[in-house]
Amino acid sequence: MAVLTALTVAGCGGSDTTDGAPPHRGNPSESRSAQPSGSPSGDPGAPAKPSASAADGRDVGACADGDCEIVVSERVTVRFKGPAGPATLTVDEIGPNKVTYTVKSGNNRSRGGASGPGQGCLTVLRDHGSSNVCGRVSTMRPAAQPGAVVILMAAGADGTAVLHIVSR
Repeated sequence: MAVLTALTVAGCGGSDTTDGAPPHRGNPSESRSAQPSGSPSGDPGAPAKPSASAADGRDVGACADGDCEIVVSERVTVRFKGPAGPATLTVDEIGPNKVTYTVKSGNNRSRGGASGPGQGCLTVLRDHGSSNVCGRVSTMRPAAQPGAVVILMAAGADGTAVLHIVSR
């Protein structure tokens, strides 16, 4: 994995400069304008049909052990085992090539958001803090880190996002 050249620290923790992020290319996402969530057809009440597949499908319960790959297409809260105990990831907004989310673990909170083709965020949770970087990402499973939970959220053109949570 490449060493990160840009790292944004979020929440109450310190930073890590080599958290196993996929190579970072391009500029971090700057647009956070609101767009309706739902399907690309414009019907905000209908969940989008994913063009990407995930090992655990749409089963948010598969993330409980801190290791999963799911597709999300609407606001959802995912509960999982964090490095300091129970943690949650809440998808705040999702749409074509756009995703924003909030992660809570212990007393720490981290927010990620990206928009544009091939964009997403990588969040690393540790016992005493978190780090977050957004920009061009891969949808491949991120590398596990000792004593950490690594979260990759990659926005899709179809209004879905692929979520990886890796703790082992």
